[in-house]
Amino acid sequence: MGSLPVVNQPVHRCGALLEHLARRLRLRSESVLAPLGLRPRHLVALTVLRDRGGSTQQALASTLEMDGTNVVGLLNDLEAEKLIERRRSPEDRRRHVVELTEAGAKRLAKAEFALAAVEDEVLGALDHDQRETLYGLLRKAVTGACAEVPACEETTPSC
Repeated sequence: MGSLPVVNQPVHRCGALLEHLARRLRLRSESVLAPLGLRPRHLVALTVLRDRGGSTQQALASTLEMDGTNVVGLLNDLEAEKLIERRRSPEDRRRHVVELTEAGAKRLAKAEFALAAVEDEVLGALDHDQRETLYGLLRKAVTGACAEVPACEETTPSC
């Protein structure tokens, strides 16, 4: 018996390297977010609210792929810091509309600035063109993976 032919197999595997890089980014990101009173899940919610100009709690839960009860807890954290406001929807009094406050927008901008510094630190070995290439390749990989999962692109955050 002969060996099976190898067809277009990459010489290197990326999974372990991507996991290592993601872990470094995650740990450094958490360390710069903590002094701002934010956790990654807070940052994602604030970003969604900024990019959408607000949202209903239900739509936010769907976008974040979180249970409604957990979203309420998340929003309670953000509201306690006056980073968001919740109001009854004028169209449907049973729903709450969530919007980013000016303080929330400022805190988000500080967080994004701090996270840019983290990315510069972690990806410091790459020049600008290499980072753009990496970004393009990662977006292509995410888009390809999303083609197999319904509604994936709607819930996958942009970098």
